[in-house]
Amino acid sequence: MKNLKSLLGVFALVFITSCSSDNAEIDTEYPVIDITQNAFPIQCSTIQRGQTITFKASFSDNVELGSYSLDIHHNFDHHTHSTEVTTCEMEAVKKPVKPMLFINNYTIPNGVKTYEATAQITIPADVDPGDYHFMIRLTDKEGWQTLKGLSIKIL
Repeated sequence: MKNLKSLLGVFALVFITSCSSDNAEIDTEYPVIDITQNAFPIQCSTIQRGQTITFKASFSDNVELGSYSLDIHHNFDHHTHSTEVTTCEMEAVKKPVKPMLFINNYTIPNGVKTYEATAQITIPADVDPGDYHFMIRLTDKEGWQTLKGLSIKIL
């Protein structure tokens, strides 16, 4: 009987220690967009029509990055989603005739916490010059998103 109780005790101990508890921490941190070093564009950048620019920014996350998207749209009506403290000199409000609209999604390799993003963007020669927004949206694997809204000018 002692052997049976010992054997049951050992089985109970093995069962209890073999059950895993999910102690994985939940990612609650937003990813980071860094445009402080070797980045383009930055707040108040000017871009020439008919040229191809190279977008550059550094991304990081505490667990894993997911993807990013870029959006360029006119700001002829002076709406705002700028995330920068510095304001840029703006032209008068005007109606768009042929404004630029660029929206594109980009993948980031799986399993990385830091990423140097680059993308080639052609600015059509015939788009309306003026004030534009350059939006950067960075999403991590968990789904947290950071937005950087820059004011730029297309000449």
